Amino acid sequence: MKFKADQTSQKLRGGYYTPQNLADYVSKWVLSKNPKTILEPSCGDGVFIQAVANNDCDASIKLSCFELFDKEASKALERCKLNNLDNATVTEGDFLVWSNEQLKKQQAIFDGVLGNPPFIRYQFLEKNFQEQAQLVFEQLDLKFTKHTNAWVPFLLSSLALLKKGGRMGMVIPSEISHVMHAQSLRSYLGHTCSKIVIIDPKEIWFEDTLQGAVIILAEKKKDSDEPSQGVGIVSVSGFEFLQDDPDVLFDNTVGINGETVEGKWTKATLDIDELKLIKKIISHTDVRKFKDIAKVDVGIVTGANKYFLVDNETVTTYELDKFSHPMFGRSQHCPGIIYDEQQHIENQNQGLPTNFLYIDEEYEDLSVRVKSYIELGEVEEYHKRYKCRIRKPWFKVPSVYSTEIGMLKRCHDAPRLIHNKVGAYTTDTAYRITSTVTTPENLVCSFLNPLTAITAELEGRFYGGGVLELVPSEIEKLYIPVVEGLEHNVDELNQLIKEGQIEKVIRQQGSLILDKLGFTQEDNEKLVDIWKKLRDRRLRK
Repeated sequence: MKFKADQTSQKLRGGYYTPQNLADYVSKWVLSKNPKTILEPSCGDGVFIQAVANNDCDASIKLSCFELFDKEASKALERCKLNNLDNATVTEGDFLVWSNEQLKKQQAIFDGVLGNPPFIRYQFLEKNFQEQAQLVFEQLDLKFTKHTNAWVPFLLSSLALLKKGGRMGMVIPSEISHVMHAQSLRSYLGHTCSKIVIIDPKEIWFEDTLQGAVIILAEKKKDSDEPSQGVGIVSVSGFEFLQDDPDVLFDNTVGINGETVEGKWTKATLDIDELKLIKKIISHTDVRKFKDIAKVDVGIVTGANKYFLVDNETVTTYELDKFSHPMFGRSQHCPGIIYDEQQHIENQNQGLPTNFLYIDEEYEDLSVRVKSYIELGEVEEYHKRYKCRIRKPWFKVPSVYSTEIGMLKRCHDAPRLIHNKVGAYTTDTAYRITSTVTTPENLVCSFLNPLTAITAELEGRFYGGGVLELVPSEIEKLYIPVVEGLEHNVDELNQLIKEGQIEKVIRQQGSLILDKLGFTQEDNEKLVDIWKKLRDRRLRK
């Protein structure tokens, strides 16, 4: 959990301003339709106002700009005056308050939309802003989640106020393609737009941030019956693409329709032949969805991992041996695919917190030393934390059980399952997996193949820094090729992964497994290339 007090003022106001060359390019595309009215919902110091002027637009164009912060609004207004944009207005205040009033009238009033909306997490928004954000969703009859980010309601309301046939060009977070909280936005864009193009850079455009950003170019349908061309994603490197006409780029980008528009957009990064190959592989009868071959449950929710996960020294000091059980919850604990006694001892020797405390006796029956550890927790006020204070006694953690397979919630290169040979417990940084159709060893080893790695990239989500995260509902959608009776060199696979050679393992296992299913080595190599393409995009390599 990240707390408001820990955030910079720049993050709290979402102030990451667009480089002028990008703003000029986006504006050129919107202005090529000769709009009479343009909305800029979060103008900052006026970089998009400058971009409109830089594109030699008609001086009579009506610009309606909004900015929450007075100092930035003053700078933006000064830009309007310096560029003789006499029909431009800069309104100081909350754009969402104004837009919600306009949405009540159900009238589209702008020919174009430009800008870079604020990137602010919902929990960091002021209460009034939170209420206005939720109201946007309600007025558009869309599903709302409190995980949303400020840029999502900005895009939704801007698009709703855009006239039929109008264009929206904005710089937004790259997470639009895959995060759950943007699903309502993706569906709304797919329903209302005739075509959507995402310009996706390999680099980070904003300095001093891990937040990836993209350009979205969206053209609204002229009427509700107009067919949609879907979503197209163009990968770019550097700023060479700025030399090309944005209209040509938009027109030449092939969109992917259907489930891609309605769901996550990551598939739109792949070409038709790549999608055909994936479809061919998953249609095989021995390629199964994860939910059909295994069960997924979250790990143990302690409410205070720092207190309940301890090293050997703490166990000895407070005589906690009776209540201590082996555990893992990080990649540091389990660098391979096997968690056994040897790995557990290695972790202990490194001084890692390898012990999970399950104190299942009444307080009165505990020893003096164990009681002193509980009292220490109360001095540190762990008992006041939400998950702790709602249970009695606070120090007895619920839902304590282990499974033969574990899976870390987050990964760098590719997700992997872990064969839990010692019945170790896992916290909520990992998942508890139960195989329902094959042996734990076969499932753990079969999971390591390019098709499964691809579907993880397509179903998962990532944030700043590119770490891939999967929640249970996404894991259930992964595809796993399972061949019964297949022999795996488990110790070799475990060692290779510990050495950081997961790409070699995925290629090797893909070759072994897909060959048994009747696919070619060429198919396997193509799948590896597709996975690397998706992985490198996520990691911005």
